[in-house]
Amino acid sequence: MKLSPLQIARYQYAPKLPGMLRNGISEISVRNGEPTSSVADQEKIAALFPNTYGKNEITFQKGENTSEAKKLTVGVILSGGQAPGGHNVVSGLYDALKALSPENVLIGFKGGPSGLLDNDFIIFEDDYINAYRNTGGFDIIGSGRTKLETQEQFAIVVENCKAHGVNALVIIGGDDSNTNAAVLAEYCAAHNTGIQVIGCPKTIDGDLKNEDIECSFGFDTATKTYSEIIGNIQRDANSAKKYWHFIKVMGRSASHVALECALETQPNICLIGEEVAAKKMSLAQVADQIADSVAARAARGWNFGVAIIPEGIVEFVPEFSVLIAEINELLAGTKADAFNALPTWNDKYTFIKNGLTEASFGVFDILPENIQQQLFLERDPHGNVQVSLIESEKLFSALVKDNLAARKAAGTYNGKFSALHHFLGYEGRCAFPSNFDADYCYSLGYNAAMLIQYGYTGYLSKVSNLSKPAEEWVAGGMPITKMMNIERRHGADKPVIRKALVELEGAPFKFFAENRAEWAVETAYLYPGAIQYYGPTEVCDLTTRTLALEKA
Repeated sequence: MKLSPLQIARYQYAPKLPGMLRNGISEISVRNGEPTSSVADQEKIAALFPNTYGKNEITFQKGENTSEAKKLTVGVILSGGQAPGGHNVVSGLYDALKALSPENVLIGFKGGPSGLLDNDFIIFEDDYINAYRNTGGFDIIGSGRTKLETQEQFAIVVENCKAHGVNALVIIGGDDSNTNAAVLAEYCAAHNTGIQVIGCPKTIDGDLKNEDIECSFGFDTATKTYSEIIGNIQRDANSAKKYWHFIKVMGRSASHVALECALETQPNICLIGEEVAAKKMSLAQVADQIADSVAARAARGWNFGVAIIPEGIVEFVPEFSVLIAEINELLAGTKADAFNALPTWNDKYTFIKNGLTEASFGVFDILPENIQQQLFLERDPHGNVQVSLIESEKLFSALVKDNLAARKAAGTYNGKFSALHHFLGYEGRCAFPSNFDADYCYSLGYNAAMLIQYGYTGYLSKVSNLSKPAEEWVAGGMPITKMMNIERRHGADKPVIRKALVELEGAPFKFFAENRAEWAVETAYLYPGAIQYYGPTEVCDLTTRTLALEKA
C-alpha cells in the first residue's frame, strides 16, 4: 500500500508522556486522594454500585512500583463515533503493557461492543500497531454503538473474556460508553469475575468534561479542523463580499464545538444553545439577533458574513422543545403508521394541525416546508424525532430571510441577502490528530495500563494539567461513578454520566460574550489555517482556546 509523505512522517512521531510516566515502569507509584461521591443522587448511585462506588481518586507519581507482578491479557474496544487520537490510545496501552512485560497481550475486539458479544477479535502485534500510530480514524479495529447494559450481555462478555484469559477491559468512548463501562465494572466485581474495567474519555463534542476531566480527546483536532475550514470560508466571504454563510457544526447536546470555533475564528454570529435556553429565546428572537448583524453590516455596504450554528440548537429553543415532545407523542405507537399511510403532504399537514396544541402548531407553521417535513423523517429506535437530521443552518437562514423582508417592507433595511449553507461534521472525526491529541491519547492509553497493573476497576483514565507542556501533565484515575447522576431515560430512572454543557459563567463564554457585539458588525475574522505538526512549539502544541481560557 502506497503511503502519503505525511503518513510516513506521522508514523515516526514519538508522543510525549506526562513526566511521572517517563520515569520507567519500575518507578511509578500511587498517591491516594480523597474518597469520591457522585455529582448528584448520591444515595441512589451508591446503592446501584455497592462494589465500585466511593473509591479514592489516585495520582501516579515517581516512586517504587508496588504493584503485583502478573501476566496481563487486556481487551480493548472503540465505542461510539470516531474521534481523532483513538489509535494512539490503543498504541499507548499496547506499549505500556509490553513495557510491563513482553508476555502481556492486548486483544482488540472488532466493531465496538458487538465485538465483545460476538467474540470477533484480533491479537495485536508490533507490525499491526505500528501501521496506525498517530493516525486518525478508528479503523484499527472499527467501532460501534451497541450498548452493553443487560445482565445477559454482561454474562456473554465475561464468558468470551474468560475464554481468552482476559483479566481487564479498556472501553474507549463517550459518556454513554463510559456509563456502560461503570455498570459492567460493577457487574464484574459483584460476580467476582476477576475482570477489571477501565474507561477512556472520548468525544469531539467536548461534553464529557468536569473538574477532573479537563478535555475529552478528539475535541482539539476536530475543532481545529473545523476552524480551518471556517477561516477559509471567511476569507472567501471577505473576498467575494456577496454571501452570508450559515455553518452548522457538530454538537447535539452541548455547544462546546461551536464556541471553540468562534473563539478560533471570530465570526459575525455564533449561537450558543445553552444561552438560548437560559434566556428562553424563541425562534423569532434568535432570527432577529442574526438579522440585526446582517442589517448592521449591510448599512456599511457589507452584504456578507458568517454565522456558526450548533447541530442541536433547536433543542435548546424552549418552544421548539415543546413542539418536538408533542410530535413524539403525536406519532407514538400505531399512530405513526396512520400518519405514514397518508398519501400527500397536505393530508399529513392537516393531521399535524389537528394533533398539536395551538401554541406548538404556531411554531410549526412558521417553519419552512422542508424543515417541517424533516421533523417527520425516519424516527430513532425509540420513536422520537431525530433532531440531528434537521438542517438548522437552513432553518435559520430562511427565518432571517423572512425577517429581513419584513424590515425592507418597513423601510429599515435596504441590503442584499444571499445565503450559502455548510455542515461540518465528518470532516473532523477522523483527521490526523494534532500533536496535542496524539500526546494526550497516547498518555491516556499508557495510563490505563498502569491503572490495570495496580488493580483498579470502574476507573476512568485521567490526564490533567493539560494547558501546560506535556512534561507537567498529571496522570492518574478517577472512579467513573463520581461523574454520574440519575436521569429519566425511556420511561425509567437510569444512572448516567452527566453531560457537561457550556457554562455561561465560565471564562470561554464570557470572553466570547464580551467581544461578539464587535464581531457582529466588524469584519474581525481570524484565519487559523491548517493544523501544524512540525515547527515551533507555540504553533504546533497549542491547546484549544477553551482550555487556555479555563486555565488562564
